[in-house]
Amino acid sequence: MPELPEVEALALDLRGRLDGHAIAKIHIAAFSALKTFDPPVSALEGTLVDDVTRHGKFLDIEASGLHLVLHLARAGWVRWRDEVPTIPPKPSTKSTLAVRIVLEDQSGLDVTEAGTRKSLAMYVVRDPRDVPGIASLGPDPLTDEFTIDRLREILEREGRKQLKGVLRHQGTIAGIGNAYSDEILHAARMSPYKPAGTLTDDDLQVLYDALRTTLGDAVERSRGLAASELKGEKKTHLAVHGRAGQDCPVCGDTVREVSFADSSLQYCPTCQTGGKPLADRRLSKLLK
Repeated sequence: MPELPEVEALALDLRGRLDGHAIAKIHIAAFSALKTFDPPVSALEGTLVDDVTRHGKFLDIEASGLHLVLHLARAGWVRWRDEVPTIPPKPSTKSTLAVRIVLEDQSGLDVTEAGTRKSLAMYVVRDPRDVPGIASLGPDPLTDEFTIDRLREILEREGRKQLKGVLRHQGTIAGIGNAYSDEILHAARMSPYKPAGTLTDDDLQVLYDALRTTLGDAVERSRGLAASELKGEKKTHLAVHGRAGQDCPVCGDTVREVSFADSSLQYCPTCQTGGKPLADRRLSKLLK
């Protein structure tokens, strides 16, 4: 799933590619992706792209006062095409294409979504805050306003909730998903199950530094990369996420995994849980 660093880099890449271009046509290949009806998609045709920005994990293409907002969900992506086909795409449940944006010079973007679970979302709005997911976002962790005191307030408010869930919840902190929450907690040497409200002042400083450094470094590494390079860059620099069974790059212990209904987390027992593996309920059920 694209998270804050990848969406930030996507916005930067697309800002350079789309600046000054006009949107000629938008083809909706997966009707389930479109979540709004007013303004209509056709209202974007003939508009000039003014900017491309990010709100949490939402990508915002601003054109002549309107906003085309994309949430790429778990398996969505944006692919630049120097030349798009002249024949409009046909709606199909078998295709990965969800939306095609055609520019005045016949270049454009394909918004795709792999897999069978379709949750990619597109909105056409006059104000980004008209998108419910943006209106409910928590603070962006890389802004100057996200101070250590702001993090302290958040953790104290969340109380007994586990750190992993607090970091991932978009209404609490914007932009952090499953991968970077694993990476932040590994860098901070904290258990994903640690209650948010139990951190000492020293713990708080360590977590704040790990959060800002992990995300900030990922943004800097991604800056200037084309969209086609971002997934590989992210995967190359992950310490524990998606690396179950491999060696921890810090201590050499085996990275472990806990599986849930529709996701999983990865962690290092030596670095994060005092050498004790966390219970994996899915595995426990199989062993009974």
